[in-house]
Amino acid sequence: MPSRALAYPLFDADNHLYETQEALTKYLPKEYEGAIQYVNVGDRTKIAIRGQISEYIPNPTFEVVARPGAMEEYFRIGNPGGKTRREIFGEPMRSIPAFREPAPRLQLMDELGIQRSLMFPTLASLIEERMKDDPELIHVVVHSLNQWLHDTWGFTYKDRIFTVPVITLPIVDKAIEELNWVVERGARAILIRPAPVPGFGGTRSFALPEFDPFWKRVVETGVLVAFHSSDSGYSNYANDWEGRRREFLPFKPNAFRQVNEWRPIEDAVSSLICHGALSRFPELKVAVIENGASWVEPLLSRLADVHKKMPHEFRENPVDVFKRHIHISPFWEEDMAELGNLIGIERVLFGSDYPHPEGLADPVTYVDHLPKLSEEDKAKVMGGNLARLIDA
Repeated sequence: MPSRALAYPLFDADNHLYETQEALTKYLPKEYEGAIQYVNVGDRTKIAIRGQISEYIPNPTFEVVARPGAMEEYFRIGNPGGKTRREIFGEPMRSIPAFREPAPRLQLMDELGIQRSLMFPTLASLIEERMKDDPELIHVVVHSLNQWLHDTWGFTYKDRIFTVPVITLPIVDKAIEELNWVVERGARAILIRPAPVPGFGGTRSFALPEFDPFWKRVVETGVLVAFHSSDSGYSNYANDWEGRRREFLPFKPNAFRQVNEWRPIEDAVSSLICHGALSRFPELKVAVIENGASWVEPLLSRLADVHKKMPHEFRENPVDVFKRHIHISPFWEEDMAELGNLIGIERVLFGSDYPHPEGLADPVTYVDHLPKLSEEDKAKVMGGNLARLIDA
């Protein structure tokens, strides 16, 4: 039984599955089978991308994981005692079937009181950045992952679990082909990395006219575009400041990098607006997941200031464009009422990040952080807004 019953259904915008070792390799064509390997390093299993071991996810097998909500205290009060990350995580647990398969996950959702959820992969966030010099390979690996997701989870499981496939954009025709493939198999939302798109001639914004055929097809399908936190490649900029070349390690504390943690999503949303994609395609539906909301007010202020100084650079008021398109799933410790005042309560989405340690162990408690909202607005945030986006 859930810890409590609410008067409205919960639609969680941020749930995660933990992939098995075959997720990225089972459907790889033979000519690419060495691109991704699991290797033993001492007593640990690591993932190697084209022979380069990655530490981005410390335990890529997910056989042992941090407990759901392990970091709640950290996000509630900070870390005055200076605990190590291992101490903050506490005792780990072995993965359970509900983290790996849809049927037991549905049972767990019933126990947690969640009616429906978007289900994001976890390992997918490391793929594109580590292959950005080989656009063809990115498309092959992403399709392999999507085949596994469909085979294992399906993209719409009993109309309650909506697993979100990845769409990579380096080669526009291939991106459209992948979009069609996942939509034909029931996908209701797609995951796009908030980062410049790698290509044969370097990187570029996904909001440039080059990508209009893709966005046109997205509008035609009606799928929700989700920008989830990922490795967006911004360690390159931090490395320039810190004088060393190292991989982005999300679980290794670094004060300088954390100060600029939300720069990737700011740039991604700014690009959608300033490069005109959201004005050329006003029917696009966009959700920003697991990127918090602290960046929203500063970005809106900067957009308003730039528009005042150079209105000729925009087709329409950029703040209005943001408020028309961008839905935000804020962290539970943030002020949802304040965010609602900024962008409209219809644009605020409940997301628990379950079962990740950064999320909530009991997702329904997210409602406890909405004390300033009316019951009607709570119902919108806790499920109604996302239902409108998915069911439209």
